[in-house]
Amino acid sequence: MKSLRILAGAAAVAAAGILITVQLEAQQPSRTVPTVRSQKPVYDDGNVEALAVQGTVYLVAGGGANIVVQKDPDGLLLIDSGTNAASAKVLEAIKTISDQPIRQIINTSTLEHHTEANEAINKAGRNINAAVGGGANREPERPQGAPIISHERAMHRMAGLLGEPARGGLWPQNTFTGNRKDWFWGGEPIDILYKPAAYTDGDVIVWFRKSDVIAAGCLLDMVNYPRIDLKRGGSVEGYLAALNDILDIMVPAHNNQGGTLAIPGHGRIANESDVAVLRDGMTIIVDRIKVMIGKGQTLAQVKAARPSIDYDPVFGDPTAFIETVYADLSRVRTAAPARRAGQ
Repeated sequence: MKSLRILAGAAAVAAAGILITVQLEAQQPSRTVPTVRSQKPVYDDGNVEALAVQGTVYLVAGGGANIVVQKDPDGLLLIDSGTNAASAKVLEAIKTISDQPIRQIINTSTLEHHTEANEAINKAGRNINAAVGGGANREPERPQGAPIISHERAMHRMAGLLGEPARGGLWPQNTFTGNRKDWFWGGEPIDILYKPAAYTDGDVIVWFRKSDVIAAGCLLDMVNYPRIDLKRGGSVEGYLAALNDILDIMVPAHNNQGGTLAIPGHGRIANESDVAVLRDGMTIIVDRIKVMIGKGQTLAQVKAARPSIDYDPVFGDPTAFIETVYADLSRVRTAAPARRAGQ
């Protein structure tokens, strides 16, 4: 009986303690739990370094945008040129890959941080087809810089032929039309594939088929929400289609890891699984906004609903992306006039 009384007394004390705790907590003012975001790695922090990727392909990171280098005994092929501010460091990093001259440059888009240093990188290179001498009564010709290749649409935008001012600096000298330019360089076949109405209307990806590496340019960004440029012919649907096209090329080695590698315009090198996660996330956000537009919600209401909340810790501020998606998907097209009876 005594032990029972002790147990009953202990239970009463415990119950009283719980009651006091509940009362004290009820008297405490409510607290707002702060949103904790993961710390993202810093890219483009002023440091430029060269990294081996796969096969004969290298990455020069930190030049304002990722720059891809293919190494060959006869010279180097560069994908994009980066910014003017980083051009000197980029050239130093390239020398750690090879002391061979830069022979060709490909621009993947018209975006300034991918093309601003065209002139500086061009001057540092050498055209493999340039004349190096003349006849007896001719002065030797100066070797030309490394020629720049892009889709015709990208060159037209830089030249001011598509409704915007002409760009300063050096424009591509060699262009192609259509959806594909095949090429052989550095001992392997290369496909330059046009992705219309994606980030802009002049985007290409470069597929090194033997090295099994894709230089995706601005179409792939592992650290920021896509900044689709509607004024330069970009579109949300074209951007998502380009991600699907990249995935169609990629073949994983094991459990979606390894295999084909994709070098983004910004951030780390990606395998098929990484690109699939990015594609799925952006598609989910776009679909959410599409549903809200269908319900007649305003841009302010869409922002307040936070359709990208799952992905903000990875890609940062979604404001510009949400505004772009809303503007693109809610564009009103003028309907064709109805026919009159008898017409």
